[in-house]
Amino acid sequence: MARRVVVTGLGAISPVGNDVPTMWKNMLDGVNGIETITRFDTSDLKVHIAGLVKNFEPEKYFEKREAKKLDLYCQYAIAAAQQAVDDSGILGKIDENRFGVYIGAGIGGLDTFVKNTVAHDHGGPRKVSPFFIPMMIGNIATGNVAIRFGAKGVSLSVMSACATGTNSIGEAFHAIKDGYADAIIAGGAEAVVAPLTIAGFQNMKALSTNPDPEKASRPFDKDRDGFVMGEGAGMLILEEYEHAKARGAKIYAEFGGYGNTCDAHHVTAPDPEGAGLRRAIEIAFDEANVADDAQIYINAHGTSTHLNDLTETLAIKGALGEKAYDCNISSTKSMTGHMLGATGAIEAIAAVKAIEEGMIPPTIHLDEPDEGLDLNYTPNTAVKRDINVAASTNLGFGGHDACILFKSRT
Repeated sequence: MARRVVVTGLGAISPVGNDVPTMWKNMLDGVNGIETITRFDTSDLKVHIAGLVKNFEPEKYFEKREAKKLDLYCQYAIAAAQQAVDDSGILGKIDENRFGVYIGAGIGGLDTFVKNTVAHDHGGPRKVSPFFIPMMIGNIATGNVAIRFGAKGVSLSVMSACATGTNSIGEAFHAIKDGYADAIIAGGAEAVVAPLTIAGFQNMKALSTNPDPEKASRPFDKDRDGFVMGEGAGMLILEEYEHAKARGAKIYAEFGGYGNTCDAHHVTAPDPEGAGLRRAIEIAFDEANVADDAQIYINAHGTSTHLNDLTETLAIKGALGEKAYDCNISSTKSMTGHMLGATGAIEAIAAVKAIEEGMIPPTIHLDEPDEGLDLNYTPNTAVKRDINVAASTNLGFGGHDACILFKSRT
């Protein structure tokens, strides 16, 4: 018999808050976390804004010596994981061999990679740090989190571009459901707001070139012109229901279903009909056995690109039919920007909190929906609604499509 899986802990580092209570309040208040980049000179770039983490305090989580051996994306991951573990109260109450870690990054330790590349080019091999590899590789957040918390069970690092966080959480759900673990720290992290990545994304015409932080990330709006890069990390503690119940854990929501598909269409563009994402949504809703009268919220991928927002709308309509018009939908990327490998995890947290508090975060900067975008995208202002189902959808370069679904406690 398949086991039930619940969410018992949450942690976040984001452009709108460095813990879950702050982030969630700011999302409901429609706070814009996008700002002009001052971290480095952008004069040679067409893009000058990003969703940046603000006032991050690594000393709350690491000694200085330890922090120097961790790329920023890994610092974000460990900080968010520490919050989630503390929130759950799970340490000391689980068999270490049944405790796992599933954390992904879309790119990984880019800052470390760039710095060591420059050092090598200028000074040769001797200038490359001995910590270069263990700071840069994409699986090292999983490794470091496992070490910190003594998690010796199933361990996996997912890399599926912008679907990474969602796939990490979904795969962790199935691992617990199928009996391979009793609890898993799951999520995603990213810290790649840098000249190199901005140049790459801008040159492929993916980024908004609007210099106004208040008008750049505008999912579903007719004047949208591309996504805005963001950074941070989101972590959830997923736990087998009976295990959580036995230790008296707080349960935020139940994990209902997970869909994972591929467009097999194009390396960057989504299937124009949204067929792959439609199937991912259908799989997640079928696994969760969603009732016909369910009250549904969907935290959409909603990148503010012309292709994504239209094809995602088509996918939701295709999967849910007329029910799509009864759903509240929103894109919290309007506030955080697109956090790449971390985005699915932050948006999963928003979905869980929406169930817990009966509040739908808004899509800010949405003044006039584009042609064909006719669903309820919750424009500009949070909405009170007692929902019992919340889904999060994400897509990634390479055609990756993912949907995870949470249900209220029963």
